[in-house]
Amino acid sequence: MKTLALPIADLIREPRLIRESGAASRIAAVLEPVLIDLGFRLVRVKLSGAYGNSLQIMAERGDGTLSIEDCESISRSISPILDLEDPIASAYRLEISSPGIDRPLVRRSDFERAIGHEAKIELSRTIGARRRYRGEIAGFAERGGTSYLSLKMPDAASGQNPMAEIEARDIQEARLVLNDRLIWQASRLETAKGRRQER
Repeated sequence: MKTLALPIADLIREPRLIRESGAASRIAAVLEPVLIDLGFRLVRVKLSGAYGNSLQIMAERGDGTLSIEDCESISRSISPILDLEDPIASAYRLEISSPGIDRPLVRRSDFERAIGHEAKIELSRTIGARRRYRGEIAGFAERGGTSYLSLKMPDAASGQNPMAEIEARDIQEARLVLNDRLIWQASRLETAKGRRQER
């Protein structure tokens, strides 16, 4: 994963291009400003379980980290807000987690850092008989106010263009694929971060 030279404050306030729907969207709208004030950025809100009895809040600092202490701080800060807003009718379990290596891609900076890595993309609608893509992220650009993801497709038939261009607004979910290259790059970044802290 590439590192970006943007100020941390800008990374924290960077808008998400890919957002939740339904009840998860309402929860995200309430919690995102609170997380920003705490110095974190919301990655994703997910309700799961047969009756929506698990609420996962995925967050990170501007540098992409999230410690156990950060998780505890977030939980203490948002629990009273969730109690007051009462967005889920039944009892639920609150989980605070980091995005992990095979993270969801929700912001422009996420896609830009992931250039050269493999990702799974699911669209919110079928376009050209396809709704799911898997390929290497080749670029992310904006033209005429619209953001586009370029994906190099390894499964393109002979004679077909191996490049797919997808409008960001059509993406329902995007996630890095956990493979040897991604693990190797993540371990290199961790090693480099450790060396900087030792100085």
